[in-house]
Amino acid sequence: MTMLAGLLFATHEAEDRSGMLAATLPFAAATLIEYQARLLVACDVAQIVVVVSRLTPELIGALARIGRRGVAVDTVRSAADALAKLHPLARVVMIADGLVTTEDVVIRMAGEAGDALLVVPGTQAGTTFERVGGGAAWAGVARIDAGRVADAARLPEDYDLQSTLLHAAEQAGARYVTLRLDNMAMGHGIERRAVALEERGRAVLSASMAVRPSWFERLVLRPLARMAIPWIARHGIGTEACSATAGAAMAAGLVTVGAGFTGLGLALVLVSVLGAELAGALALFRDEPGLLRANRVAILVAPALAVLLLAQVVDGTAATTTARLLALLALVAGGVGERAASAGGRRPWWGVAPAYLAVLTLFALLGYPTLGIAAVAGYAVATLVAAVERLRKA
Repeated sequence: MTMLAGLLFATHEAEDRSGMLAATLPFAAATLIEYQARLLVACDVAQIVVVVSRLTPELIGALARIGRRGVAVDTVRSAADALAKLHPLARVVMIADGLVTTEDVVIRMAGEAGDALLVVPGTQAGTTFERVGGGAAWAGVARIDAGRVADAARLPEDYDLQSTLLHAAEQAGARYVTLRLDNMAMGHGIERRAVALEERGRAVLSASMAVRPSWFERLVLRPLARMAIPWIARHGIGTEACSATAGAAMAAGLVTVGAGFTGLGLALVLVSVLGAELAGALALFRDEPGLLRANRVAILVAPALAVLLLAQVVDGTAATTTARLLALLALVAGGVGERAASAGGRRPWWGVAPAYLAVLTLFALLGYPTLGIAAVAGYAVATLVAAVERLRKA
C-alpha cells in the first residue's frame, strides 16, 4: 500500500522578528508550522519530514508538539537526508515555507495522481509565489513522488531544496492544478511577517467558526476569538491554563449565584463559558482532543447548572416551585432541541447553550430572574419545535 508523507520547510527567516524562523511565528493559536502539520494530519499522512536550516528553541518545541499528534516527525537538512527518511514509494505532499492555506486545498492536492503542482496565473501571483512554466506561479502546495527527492539529492547541496524539488517535479511533467479564487479570498498565501501572519490567522479562525451559524457565535464568540486567540498564542499561554481559568470562573460564578448574588454570579458563569469556548478553539487548532471534549462538556454543563441553581435560589426566596418547573422545561427542551438541531442543520436564530445563558444573565442583571428562566424555556421550546419541523420536512 502506498504511504502518504508530508514535507515541510523551516528555513526562511521571519522578516520582522530577528533571529526567528517564519515557520515558528504565532498563527491560529499555535505556530505556522504546527498549523501546516495539522493540515497534513487531516490527510492521514504517516510521517512528516521537516527541512530545517537550524534548530531554534521555538522550532524544537513546535516539532515536539507535532509529534504528540501520533505522526512520525523527522528533521533533515538536505535532499539526501530526506530521501533516507522517506519510503521509496511514498506519495509526498509538499507545503511551501510560510504558506497559509486551508484544509480542503491540501486534501485536494493529496488526492492527486502523479506529480501535481497547485498554481495561480502569474498575473494574480504576488512576489512570494515562485514562477513556473506557462505563465503560472506555484501556489505553495505540491504532490510529488519520492523520486523527485532522489533527483534533488543528485544536485549540489547548496541549492534551495524547496525550489529544486519544485522544478524537478515540473521537469517530470507535473500536472497543473489551478487554485480556486475562493481559496485566495480565505487567506491563501505565503507570509513571513508576524503582523500580517497574525491577521491571516484571524481570517482562518473566522472561517473555521463560519460553520457555526448561531447568532451568539457570530456576534459574540467569533469577534472575541479573533481578538483573544492571537494574543494568547503570542504570549505562549497553554490550553490547560485557559481551561483551568474557565473552570475557576465557573465555580466562582455558581457559588456567587448560590449566595444570592444572581446577576453577578450568572455573569461570571457566562465569562467561564466564553473562556471554555476559547479554550476549545485552542484545543482544536493545537490538536488536543481531550481538552477539546472537556471544554465542550463544560459549555453544555455550566448553563444547565446555572439555571437550576438560579431556580433553586428564586424559589427558596419566594417559597414557590414555579422557577424550578420552568428550569426543568428549559433543560429538557434545550437538550432535545440540541440533538434535533445538530441532526438537521441550524438556523441562525436557534438557541445554543451559551445563548440561553446570555439571555438568562441579562434578565437576572435587570432584576427579573424568574422572567429570565421563562424566556429561556420559551426560547428552547421554539428552537425544539423549529428543529423537529425541519427534520419532518427533510
